[in-house]
Amino acid sequence: MNETIPTGGTVATELRVRYAETDAMGVVYYANYLAWFELGRTGWIRAHGFTYREVEEQGLLLPVTHASCDYRQSARYDDLVRVETTITKLSRASVAFGYRVMRAEPAPDTLLAEGRTEHVFLTREGRIARLARNSPFWIALSHGVAGTGAA
Repeated sequence: MNETIPTGGTVATELRVRYAETDAMGVVYYANYLAWFELGRTGWIRAHGFTYREVEEQGLLLPVTHASCDYRQSARYDDLVRVETTITKLSRASVAFGYRVMRAEPAPDTLLAEGRTEHVFLTREGRIARLARNSPFWIALSHGVAGTGAA
């Protein structure tokens, strides 16, 4: 898996489609796109100076409250796929990530799917956490927001 930050806070994570991710026709099973979103999200966080583990060790959890995926074309066994991840919305209590899944090989830059996940910030006790605007994690997230910036 390879991660880069091309432009504007977008992080691209590349992966090769494994046989185990496909059905009998060699087509990627639809639910695997959500697992790829998670790879993109963790790659985005890592590329901005943190790991999910470090965030959780600081007592902050990011459960998914909404997930959606619109499928455009099928990924197939052994395709090289690129998951482009951005932050689309940020508040002190939640964050939303947007994803574009692209085929990088054999037909470069083919859009396969687009999606979104929304997350709330929770304490380990299950209470809503509000990030301080001067916290390092808030600063990293807010620098990656697509569009006009953080709310």
